[in-house]
Amino acid sequence: MSGPDCDRFAVAPGLPFSLADRDPGDTKGAPGDKKATRQAVSGLLEELAPLQERLYAESRRALLVVLQAMDAGGKDGTVKHVFTGVNPQGVRVTSFKQPTREELAHDFLWRIHAAVPPHGFIGIFNRSHYEDVLVARVHQLVDESVWRGRYRHINHFEALLADAGVRVVKLFLHISPDEQAERLRKRLDDPMKRWKFRLGDLADRERWDDYTAAYEEAIAHTSTEHAPWYVVPADRKWFRDWAVSRIVIETLEDMDPRFPEPTEDLDGITVT
Repeated sequence: MSGPDCDRFAVAPGLPFSLADRDPGDTKGAPGDKKATRQAVSGLLEELAPLQERLYAESRRALLVVLQAMDAGGKDGTVKHVFTGVNPQGVRVTSFKQPTREELAHDFLWRIHAAVPPHGFIGIFNRSHYEDVLVARVHQLVDESVWRGRYRHINHFEALLADAGVRVVKLFLHISPDEQAERLRKRLDDPMKRWKFRLGDLADRERWDDYTAAYEEAIAHTSTEHAPWYVVPADRKWFRDWAVSRIVIETLEDMDPRFPEPTEDLDGITVT
């Protein structure tokens, strides 16, 4: 599925995986410096728009982009900058918060399945079902046997989506502890961003190693041919946007959506 740009970010199914082997500040492969890469992203967005239009018109398949990251990892910024040029009629963004009482009364995938994009759409999950093997593990919300069993449920669920024509692409936006600290400080200092700061962010920051272990295991157990994981270096936002754009575009190019043929014979038709 992936092309040369995507391969370097992909996590091979069934092989050992460590985030320590992935540099969050890596910018190798970018088309140039910060300015040149941002210009390249603008060009990529022009490629993305017609691919989305073809997917919407074809209306036989869908693309689901799953975004996961440590706090302040750039999920909101990725949505804003990568999908800014697509037709909003064909895109659905779902941000998963703490489960409600009704959601907790169902299995952990119940609310996720309801948000899967219909055929013709690009769906973006800002956090996802993976919180139930990350937060649930780190904060010991369920027994280990429960969250470990969820790897199997997730793989079966994503296989079901693939069989139903939903291509799943999962992106871990990889930042360093130093970069996270800088972004959290900026949230505190900027009145326009202060609303995003939570005291819980600092508590979770103290559990950085625990979350790293949880992400490594979750990614290793659930990167599959039909629903691959990509680890995107995200310390540099301009590089992150370029890498994510490339992954999304190459995925859609591989799907190769087509405009449908007219349902009626239009030969000889004129409009007066």
